[in-house]
Amino acid sequence: MGMSMKTGNMIVDILSLDHEGHGIARIDGKVTFVDGALPGEQVEINVFRQHAKYNSANAVAILKASAQRTTPRCAYFGRCGGCSIQHLEPSAQVASKQRILEDNLAHIGKVQPEIILPALHGPSWNYRSRARLSARLVDKKGGVLVGFREKRSSFIVDMSSCEILTPDVSALLQPLRELTVQFSNADRIPQIEIAVGEHITVLVFRLLDPWNDDDAAKVRAFAELHGVQVWEQSKGPETVRPFWPESAAELSYSLPEFGLTMPFRPTDFTQVNTAINRALISRAMRLLQPQPGEQIADLFCGLGNFTLPIATRGAEVIGIEGSPELVARARENALHNRLPNARFAVDNLFDMTPEKFAALGHFDKLLIDPPRSGAIEVVKSLPDSGAPHRIVYVSCDPATLARDAEVLCHLKGYRLAAAGVANMFPHTTHVESIALFER
Repeated sequence: MGMSMKTGNMIVDILSLDHEGHGIARIDGKVTFVDGALPGEQVEINVFRQHAKYNSANAVAILKASAQRTTPRCAYFGRCGGCSIQHLEPSAQVASKQRILEDNLAHIGKVQPEIILPALHGPSWNYRSRARLSARLVDKKGGVLVGFREKRSSFIVDMSSCEILTPDVSALLQPLRELTVQFSNADRIPQIEIAVGEHITVLVFRLLDPWNDDDAAKVRAFAELHGVQVWEQSKGPETVRPFWPESAAELSYSLPEFGLTMPFRPTDFTQVNTAINRALISRAMRLLQPQPGEQIADLFCGLGNFTLPIATRGAEVIGIEGSPELVARARENALHNRLPNARFAVDNLFDMTPEKFAALGHFDKLLIDPPRSGAIEVVKSLPDSGAPHRIVYVSCDPATLARDAEVLCHLKGYRLAAAGVANMFPHTTHVESIALFER
C-alpha cells in the first residue's frame, strides 16, 4: 500500500480488535487503529491523526462486512462516548473480552487458567442502574444538553434517549433538559448523577449555585410527576442531601439467592449492572465455598456486596475497605440483615505490608474485589506459610489482575485454577472477570 497518507481515503483489511474496540490494520507496516471496523472486514478509512508509531482513522465505508457485525440499536452510537462496540454482535463482544483476559494473563502474568469458566451473560440493553450525566447550557435557543460526552471530546451528545440506561431513566433525559433550561442557575449545574434502586430512583443535581424559590417549586413538581427523589450536592460527596421529597423509600438492591437487602446512598459505590452483580456473587460463592467455622477476609469490601453473602454461609468474615463511609454502610447492612458474624474495618489496602497483614490474624480464604489499579500490595504481603489456601479475585481490569496473578503464581505458590469474564458492561470494552487461585 505505497500510497501517500495525504491522498484522503484508502482501503485496508482489518486484522484484529484492540482493547478499546478499534479495528487494527497495517499501512506500510505501521499500525493503524480504525474506529468502527471489525476483524476480517475490508474497509475504506480516513486517517485523522498520524503519530510516529501509529495512525488513528475512522471507517468511512464497510466494503466487506464481518458476519459478527450488527446494526447498532442506538441512534447516537458513533458520536456518544458511552458505548464503543454496539456494532459487534453481543456474544462476539463477550468472546472478545474472554480473549483479552486470556491474552493479559498469558503475556503480563505468564499464567494460564486450568479451567476457563463460561462467561456470565446478562441483559445487553437497559442494564445500567447508575450513571453520571453531564449537563451544559448551550444557549436559550439550544437549551440544555443532558447526557454522555461525545467520543474524544468534552462536548455533550445532543441525545434524548439511551439504550443502556433503564427505560424509565432514558425516558427522563428529554424532561430533564426541559426542566434544567428553566432554572435561574441553569449554567451552574455541571452534572446530574442517577442511582436506580429497587423501589426508588434518585437524581443528584450538582449545584454550583443554589436553586431559588421558583426553581425549587419546579423541582418539586418534576419529582412528583416522575415519581423520583431529587437530591442536591453543593460541594464534595459529603454535601449530598435529599431535596424533595425529604423522606422517601431508601435506595436498595436485593440479592434473593442469599435473602439479602442492601440499602445504599446515591453516591455510594455499587455495581451498575444488577443482574450481572447477582451472577458474579453467585459464582464467587461457588468458587470460594465458605463454610461455618472458617475465617475469611473480604478486601475492598465496599458496602458488603460480597461480605454479607459470605456471612450467610456461616463463616466468620471481616470486610476491609478504605472508605469510612462505605464501612459505616456495610456495618448498617450487616445489622439490617442480622449477620453478627460479619465484621468490618477501615484500612488503606494500597499500603498493605506483610506486618499489617499478619496482624489481621489467620485467614482460611480470601476474596479480593479491588478497583482498576488492582491489589499488588495485598498479594505481595501474603505470608509464605499459613496463607489463605483459596483466593477468589474479582477484577475490573484484566491487566492488573494479570500482574497480580504473576506474583501469586510465580512467587507465592498459588495455581490459577479457573478464570472467566462477566459481561458487566455490554457494548463497552470494559472487561470484568473473576479468577480462582489455590495452594
